[in-house]
Amino acid sequence: MSAAAHDRRRSGNPAVRAAAERLSADGGPAAITWRDWIGGARLRTLPLAIAPVAAGAGLADLARGFSPALTLLALAVAVFLQIGVNYANDYSDGIRGTDAHRGVGGDAGAVAGPLRLTASGLVEPKRVLAVALVFFGLAALAGLVAVALSGRWWFLVIGALAIVAAWFYTGGRRPYGYAGLGEIAVFVFFGLVATVGTVWLQTDLQMQEPWIAGAGVGFFAVAVLVVNNTRDIETDRIAGKRTLSVRIGDRASRILYVVCVLLPFAVPALYLVIYPGMVLVWLVLLAVIPACIIALLARSARELVVVLAVTSLAALAYGVLLGVAFAF
Repeated sequence: MSAAAHDRRRSGNPAVRAAAERLSADGGPAAITWRDWIGGARLRTLPLAIAPVAAGAGLADLARGFSPALTLLALAVAVFLQIGVNYANDYSDGIRGTDAHRGVGGDAGAVAGPLRLTASGLVEPKRVLAVALVFFGLAALAGLVAVALSGRWWFLVIGALAIVAAWFYTGGRRPYGYAGLGEIAVFVFFGLVATVGTVWLQTDLQMQEPWIAGAGVGFFAVAVLVVNNTRDIETDRIAGKRTLSVRIGDRASRILYVVCVLLPFAVPALYLVIYPGMVLVWLVLLAVIPACIIALLARSARELVVVLAVTSLAALAYGVLLGVAFAF
């Protein structure tokens, strides 16, 4: 074993130690597959990036400003940013040792949620960080193209703020995600900013609808984060990660989830008379109501993982149907 490999095994960083333990006898890196990287991307969260863009696209069409190219670029920004956030969280939580208390497979994997590349030792931390930065770069590139095509150069400020918020969620010396403020950021950036931004990228028409719709989508994003953090209350408490769920407890978190996932349906109620297609949005309740029941009665982390997945898909359906109702 090389001296460098030996030093990594004795590192004070739990993620570095985990990676060193997976080194082969000759000091080479352990094998990693594309499935590992896909698992680390946490694809089940991508509907939260797509939903606000879908709603915003419908509103842009309502304002007679819909542009397929700009909508696709807005979607690219949202999706790349979401994937970048996921890898950045994997890296930051891994090097802090936050994920060291989670399982990485089997039944423990259900408790831990998605695969943690850094904490599991599958990948050296710097490689995970590099991939996160690549996706942040892709989001920035798509944003630059969108700004160049639309001429709305002030969007560069919003894009920069979004990337900064994405990094400091779990990165930096004092990540706000560790202080119970993640839900606020999720509501703002994956609700209001993404929805209103998609509209403003394509039209100068000022309407109240993008803000109301953005709030609806934002509450869905908050609900997903709440159920995710409810599942992780015990491990986060041990790791010193003071999420909102850790602060208010299990029961209050479950109630908060139900409130957040039902509040979005006030939007179609508000606009039903003006936009009759809003009645279709209520179909999403067919998925949301069972998810609420499971969330309130669940006794295992595996059940909460199911709620998370259902809520994420419900958010996508909500955003798409909301956009359709506004457009047609």
